[in-house]
Amino acid sequence: MWCNRGGSISTEPRINDRIRVPEVRLVGPSGEQVGIVPLAKALELAQEYDLDLVEVAASARPPVCKLMDYGKFKYESAMKAREARKNQAHTVIKEMKLRPKIDPHDYDTKKGHVVRFLKQGDKVKITIMFRGREQSRPELGYRLLQRLASDVEDLGFIESNPKQDGRNMIMVLGPHKKKTEAMAEAREAQAARKAEAKANPGKSQNAADGEIEDAEIADDEITDGEIAEGEAVEAPAEASAEA
Repeated sequence: MWCNRGGSISTEPRINDRIRVPEVRLVGPSGEQVGIVPLAKALELAQEYDLDLVEVAASARPPVCKLMDYGKFKYESAMKAREARKNQAHTVIKEMKLRPKIDPHDYDTKKGHVVRFLKQGDKVKITIMFRGREQSRPELGYRLLQRLASDVEDLGFIESNPKQDGRNMIMVLGPHKKKTEAMAEAREAQAARKAEAKANPGKSQNAADGEIEDAEIADDEITDGEIAEGEAVEAPAEASAEA
C-alpha cells in the first residue's frame, strides 16, 4: 500500500517513544495484565525490565501495549513465517497420456506412475488420444479410463468425469490422501531410512539416502503443473508422450 505522497505505509507496530497516547493498557512480559497506566509509567517499566514497549492493539481504547524484546519477537515471527512457507502444500497436476489400444505392458507401466502420483498426494490428468478411425470409437477410451479408475480406486477418485475434448478424452483423478499428509509420511519414511542406514554403515549410499525418488520417468511420458490447494484444475500447457 502507498500513501498519496508516494511513501510506503508502515505495517510495523509503534514501539517505545513512537507511541503517542496519554495512557495505555499494559500487559507484562509474561502476559499478565498490569492495567491502565500512564504512558510515562509504561516506558519507565520497560526501561526497568530492559524491554521494549510495543503497541499490540492500536485500535483499542486505550491502546494495548506489551513489554517484550521486540528484536527477538521479530526474529521469531520471521522464522515462523519461513517455516510456514516451507511446509505450504501445493497440489501438483500430473498428466499421463494413453492410446485407446494400449498394450498390457504399457498399461501396467502407466498405471504404476499414476499410483505413485496419487500416493504423493498429486492429482492426475489422464488423456486418451484418438487418431484416425479411432475417433469413431470413443467408447474404447471411456472403457479404458473407467478401468484405470477402478484399478486405483483405493488411492484416488474420479474428480472430473471423462469428457471429449476434440481428438482427446480427458479424466482427472484426485488423491484420497491430502498433499500435507503425503509430505509428512515421506519425511517420516526418509528419516527412518537414514536412521537404518546410520545403524548399518556398510550399506550403499542409496540405502543411506533412501531412494527418495522412484525411477525417473522420461520427459516425454508425463507433464506436470502446480496449482494452489483448492484451485480449479487446468490442463498443463505441454503434452506428454503417447502410449
